[in-house]
Amino acid sequence: MLTILPIYLTSVLGAFLTFLVSTKYKQGPVRASALLTLFVASTCSLFSEDIANQIPWVFFGASFVGMTSSKLTRNYTSIVFAGIIFGFIYTVSPTFFNGYGGALGTAACISILVIIGLNNLIRHSKISKKKKILLQKISKTSS
Repeated sequence: MLTILPIYLTSVLGAFLTFLVSTKYKQGPVRASALLTLFVASTCSLFSEDIANQIPWVFFGASFVGMTSSKLTRNYTSIVFAGIIFGFIYTVSPTFFNGYGGALGTAACISILVIIGLNNLIRHSKISKKKKILLQKISKTSS
């Protein structure tokens, strides 16, 4: 349990900071990911613990989540949740994605697809509720 918390925290920070630097500070997704990952990897190289060896990889993979276009994600909250999903996938399936072209990229892609799907479901349910309310108002005024 203790080793999972740093992985989730790193996942969220990697996704959020990369998205923030890419969009708000207009550095672009590749530059944001590269600079932040270089900083994290350099810092973690000072430590020799097992978890410190995993942190740069987790951050690098989560930065793929943060490289998402702001047109696809609605807000920072979506990026944070995608980071959490990435952390979950990273912890429960360390060898599952071998042979799929890159475990970190595949996990990041799945994380973003889940968030995009959830955002679309939420948006469509709000639209459906508004349509129902509008139809009820129209039917009341026409009677």
